[in-house]
Amino acid sequence: MKKNSAVFKSDVNFKFACNKMLPSIELVYETYGEINADKTNAVLVCHAFSGSHEAAGLTSDENKTGWWDEIIGPGKAIDTEKYFVVSVNNLGSCYGSSGPKSISMETNEPYGSKFPDVCVLDWVNSQKLLMDELEIGCWEMVAGGSLGGMQALQWAVSYPEKIKRAAIIAATAQTSPQNIALNEVARQIIRKDSSFNKGEYITHNTTPKEGLKTARMLGHITYLSETNIQRRFGRKKQAPGTKVAEEVNFEIENYLQYKGDQFSEFFDANSYILMTKAMDEYNLADQFEGSMSKALERIKSKLLIISFTSDWLFPSWHSRRLQKDCILSDVESSFIELEGSYGHDSFLFASPEYSKILKTFLGS
Repeated sequence: MKKNSAVFKSDVNFKFACNKMLPSIELVYETYGEINADKTNAVLVCHAFSGSHEAAGLTSDENKTGWWDEIIGPGKAIDTEKYFVVSVNNLGSCYGSSGPKSISMETNEPYGSKFPDVCVLDWVNSQKLLMDELEIGCWEMVAGGSLGGMQALQWAVSYPEKIKRAAIIAATAQTSPQNIALNEVARQIIRKDSSFNKGEYITHNTTPKEGLKTARMLGHITYLSETNIQRRFGRKKQAPGTKVAEEVNFEIENYLQYKGDQFSEFFDANSYILMTKAMDEYNLADQFEGSMSKALERIKSKLLIISFTSDWLFPSWHSRRLQKDCILSDVESSFIELEGSYGHDSFLFASPEYSKILKTFLGS
């Protein structure tokens, strides 16, 4: 599979939905496969909260594969022998695109907590700039899971002439109070870390690792399912000599602490806060005077809406409600609920059904 990494820099003022502005932005992105002569085989994949531009193949540390490697590649659901796939690291994240760790041209210091509030619409607008730079006239499909699915939906609404299909997976058109509550607990855990320093930890040479670790442990629970946890861990005790911390008794405790420690080594606390707030604020209807029908009436592309039986973070009623609204707005759409034992994370893992559905939709 042909794979390229690049950085797109826009020197045009970028205005955020919050009305703040940056004089320039940078977007790190990867591409997989090859663009055809008339540039009609391009697919955009959008990452979830803690994802990155590294969607397929080996990542930069060469010890892992990309977050959607089971879906993207030769012969896979999004076949890189047929399609040119683009994956962008979103604004506000911490994998190279403009974000809190970036240096401000005004202060010559990291933006830190002063980086503008971002939203799903900002991500889509910045991705549109990259689309223009690549001289792609229309996406064959925009696809993503979770927060990435919200971006796919936003693309269909904001740029109806620039997208043929949108795959909205394990996502929602309106974040629920439960999601907001869970995210706020995680943010408070980070803010209460003594090393957070009101978000200016970089200039204080500190890192709120304990806050990040615990926030991730909480978040990780919401990505799993009870069935998966029971099958994988049950009430098994952690073997002596393999504990990540002395106080650990059960394997599930050890697993969560291990995942939290890993996450705290590479993710940025301000990015965590920005990205979760963007998720909380997402309500498509708000952009159209509170009318979901006005939003959806703009759509000209086909929609594929997928949910998973074991997902309790974005349970299937979110997708059913979106499908109902699409039908009422005369949007060409399909909804399917798939079996998946991995909870919310089910969208990351290929199954014969899941792959077949995506491949058929993309080829329709």
